[in-house]
Amino acid sequence: MLDRMRETLFNVLQGQVEGKSFADLYAGTGAVGIEALSRGVRRVTFVETNPAAVEVIRANLNSLGAQDDARIVFSPVAGAVRGLEADVVFLGPPYRAHDEYENTLTTLGDSGPALVIAQHDRAHRLSDRYGRLEKFRTIEMGRNALSFFRSEEPQGPAS
Repeated sequence: MLDRMRETLFNVLQGQVEGKSFADLYAGTGAVGIEALSRGVRRVTFVETNPAAVEVIRANLNSLGAQDDARIVFSPVAGAVRGLEADVVFLGPPYRAHDEYENTLTTLGDSGPALVIAQHDRAHRLSDRYGRLEKFRTIEMGRNALSFFRSEEPQGPAS
């Protein structure tokens, strides 16, 4: 993720992530999740399949003394996302992996985290709705985009 894009992301999230749990899916180096920790997130779950990237995340967390505030899951996202407990979820799969976006957002739409942000190529138009997730904002920067989704709470029985 570009530094400018990450700064924009956290400017938008300002005041919404403090004390929350955060998931960084397709974490890569973990830069987004580590930035979330620096912005007051209580706990971050990093999900990554590349062993070298997992070691980079681990080393970065250790160098910052933040290993106790994080959990690293070495797994494909599809296996880790079901049952994932996080208030805020960020996902940034490889841009050409369109199926990863669709599958992950569909699964998250069923489980309903409060806020989901997807980083994607601006030419890849994500749906406006995935289950209970509804897109409410998209920010485009160059060829990159951030799409923000909110979870609709399921309606209870009528009184």
